[in-house]
Amino acid sequence: MADPLSSGLGEEQEKEKEDRERDKKAAKTENINEKDGVTETLAFNDKNGGSKGKKRNLSDLSLVRFITTELTRGYFLEHNEAKYTERRERVYTCLRIPKELEKLMTFGFFLCLDAFLYVFTLLPLRVILALLRLITLPCCGLSGSRLLQPAQVCDVLKGFIMVLCYSMMSYVDYSMMYHLIRGQSVIKLYIIYNMLEVADRLFSSFGQDILDALYWTATEPKEKKRAHIGVIPHFLMAVLYVFLHAILIMVQATTLNVAFNSHNKSLLTIMMSNNFVEIKGSVFKKFEKNNLFQMSNSDIKERFTNYILLLIVCLRNMEQFSWNPDHLWVLFPDVVMVIASEVAVDVVKHAFITKFNDISADVYGEYRASLAFDLVSSRQKNVSEMSSDISHFSNLRSGSHLIRVVTSSVKIQGSLSFMCVLLFYLGMITLKVLNSIVLLGTSCVFVKEANMEEKLSDPPPSVVSSQTCKSGGISLAADNPPPPNMAETSDPILPKSDSDTFLTTPDEEDDDKIINADTGLEGDRLEHRTPKKDLLEIDRFTICGNRID
Repeated sequence: MADPLSSGLGEEQEKEKEDRERDKKAAKTENINEKDGVTETLAFNDKNGGSKGKKRNLSDLSLVRFITTELTRGYFLEHNEAKYTERRERVYTCLRIPKELEKLMTFGFFLCLDAFLYVFTLLPLRVILALLRLITLPCCGLSGSRLLQPAQVCDVLKGFIMVLCYSMMSYVDYSMMYHLIRGQSVIKLYIIYNMLEVADRLFSSFGQDILDALYWTATEPKEKKRAHIGVIPHFLMAVLYVFLHAILIMVQATTLNVAFNSHNKSLLTIMMSNNFVEIKGSVFKKFEKNNLFQMSNSDIKERFTNYILLLIVCLRNMEQFSWNPDHLWVLFPDVVMVIASEVAVDVVKHAFITKFNDISADVYGEYRASLAFDLVSSRQKNVSEMSSDISHFSNLRSGSHLIRVVTSSVKIQGSLSFMCVLLFYLGMITLKVLNSIVLLGTSCVFVKEANMEEKLSDPPPSVVSSQTCKSGGISLAADNPPPPNMAETSDPILPKSDSDTFLTTPDEEDDDKIINADTGLEGDRLEHRTPKKDLLEIDRFTICGNRID
């Protein structure tokens, strides 16, 4: 039987041993917490029911220490130098956009003005010279020669289209159209104006193709087999297009005139605010350099068309007030508002497009050089194009409408009036010649700055091909053998004009593809890639935000 005293002593020793082990564990835990900066102590409160809680060190949870840390903590931007340098360059690019864009717009405006004055000044003289040649050539007995040169044929067709459209528009009552539009509500006029803008872009995109088809059909070489309809259906189609487009411009000008003459100016404000919707439709799309060049040309033509509409509105209003010069100052604030809203929308749109697509502001200098090269090359002998590319919007419909407005607004009576008209015509010719000289000189400067003057001395592709055919082509082909992959590709080779061989702006993705191909294939031939479209090869009449390849 065990002694109770010894058993009691053994239990007390075991308890003391467990207490010592528990104290050692608590000391270790306390040391670890002190190293981590978080010291925790356990407190037992027997009086409150034995509740157990945790207490944190107040020096670590001090509000003063937190505020001090927030006020004194630092950061170093030089660790992300490339990131912040790029963002600063974006800001500088946005600040440079208004200046560079307006340089391009100003140059494009004078190009459009030169083409527009051509319709009223030199075109009538060229038509008269062509008709005189047509009349006198059979009398001279020059057999075997063409009656008219291709340029003279195109001039005669333009003159006939202008005369027919003006005659057809003389039957349109402008006053009845004005009162019909003025009787509509503001919402209806707003919807009508939006529909007219869409219709104007659709007409512009397809109208130049109709006119070019007419010119080519009329001047096509006779040796080729004609697998299309004749000249007369093309001519009637072109007359119908110019007449409908001129009517469309008349309705646009009438709607704008109603907005100018409204008492509360609410319609004019709504119409101007509609321009800012264009920002939403174009800013958040992917644009490349070629797409941006396309949009810039479209903006130039749109701004010039708006200037013509404002001129028509001012002429109609001045006629109604008996040409009182005081009324011109009444119209001046509204005209400034229209122009300012157009400029503001263009600047904001191009600034954010260049920002989102990482395009430098120097690209507008390339666009200006491209237009300048087109103008200079069009002045050479036997060129393939009739005029500068930016002026390839239909001047016939604007010219016929403006002639209709001027003849209805200004009454010509007596010999003095005819003398004034003659002096005005001579003044327009002088303005046209001076504008052409200044434009040509400025374009030469731009071409020289872009180092593209060598392209002007290259012969046209048609001349080179004709020389090759005359010489037999055997020796030339032997001297310049084709590349190895030329025989493998069955795609036809299309000749390119002089202006299509410069200012190609490849994208960064294409550059990466070329670099990877050079390094990966190690001298092997590159895969066949579709050539990048040049700035002068794209269609200028539509606006799209997708790739044009």
